Parts: sequence; structure tokens; C-alpha cells
Amino acid sequence: MNFSFLQKYWSYYLIGAKNTVLLAILAVIFGVFLGMILAVLRISKNRGLRFFGTAYVEFIRGTPLLVQLFIIYYGLQAIGIRIPDVPFMSKLLGINFADFMAGVITMGINSAAYVCEIFRSGIQSIDKGQSEAARSLGLSYPKTLVYIIIPQAVRNVLPALGNEFVVVIKESSIVSIIGIADLMYKANTVRGNTFQPFEPLLVAALVYFMLTFPLSKLLAHVERRMRSHD
Repeated sequence: MNFSFLQKYWSYYLIGAKNTVLLAILAVIFGVFLGMILAVLRISKNRGLRFFGTAYVEFIRGTPLLVQLFIIYYGLQAIGIRIPDVPFMSKLLGINFADFMAGVITMGINSAAYVCEIFRSGIQSIDKGQSEAARSLGLSYPKTLVYIIIPQAVRNVLPALGNEFVVVIKESSIVSIIGIADLMYKANTVRGNTFQPFEPLLVAALVYFMLTFPLSKLLAHVERRMRSHD
């Protein structure tokens, strides 16, 4: 084992970890927003909306993330949609901002399918009497969802949403295939520069662990506090 390359390339891992965390945060924010909308569609009384939500979830969960990444990355270019570059962000990331956003969109779309099911189970776990009480007070169905059901559902599914964030951090390594300078991309760069195929990957695995382990412990602590509050 020879880890002397870290003296020269430690900054590569630092930059890669920063981009990985930023990618995961943006993807989860996008995924939560879209997933919440899809969850509402999934429980809608309108058959068309319910079909659309179900079809989205089944298609995304039934196709590989790598295929989805290529579809978004090349598909946007094929249909003439171009994500504008932001020079400041490109400089900060060390990579073209448009490529980075293609990764964010893909990870967000993929995450939304799983977040949708998390929210759907959370919404359906709320006692129906709450909805009936809200309706008896004159609240419409949308207001009942917004003010009564969804706030309680969010509290119930918060640990699961946190776990989704951990999953996105790990799965984001796949965006290195389109040249996004995340942690895995930087590790592969170090492997190519040092001609050491194994040790740089061990360092990358350790950095991923350092990112996800504290977050997992924090989520476990939050879950215990919520259980204690109940």
C-alpha cells in the first residue's frame, strides 16, 4: 500500500467531495419538491392524474440510473434544450455548469420517484379522521392537504427523507461518467495520474464513508428524538 500520492492530490478529493455534496443537496431539494407533487397525484381521485403519477414512478424505478443519465444528458441536446452556462458556478465547480445541472436533474428525477412513495406512505399513514374533521370545518381538499395532512406526513417521513439523501450521495458517483468533477471522477483522475489503480479508490471510499456516516448518525439521533417526543 502506497498513499504518498495524497501529499500532491489531497485537494482533488476535497474538490470532489464538495461537488458531490452540492450535487446531492440540489438533487434532493429538486427530488423532494417533485416527489411531493407526484405523491399528491398518486393519491388523487382523478384517474388521469393518478395514472400519470403511477406511470412516472414505475418507469423511473424500473430503468437504470445510468440510462436515465444518458437520456437527460444527450436527450436535452438532441431536442435543442440547452442549459445556460453560469461562469461563476463553472469556476467554482471546476466543470461546465450545464453538465453539472444535467447530473442534478437526472439525480433529482430519479430521487423523486422514491421520495414520492415515501410521501405517499406518510400521507396515507395519517388517520382519516383528521381529513374528515378538517372537511367538517369547511376546509377544501387542497387546503386539508396543505395545512393538515402534509405537515404531519413530513414529520413522519423525515428519517426516510434523510436516508434518501445518504443514498443520493452514494449514487451520485455515476455522474462521473459524463465528466462531472465529483469525488469518483477526481479519484479516477488520480488513478490515471499516479498509475495506481487501487489506493485512490480506497481513499475515495473512505471520503464517501466520512460524508455518509455522520449524516446517518444524525438521522438516527433525530429519529430517536421524534420517537421520544411521541
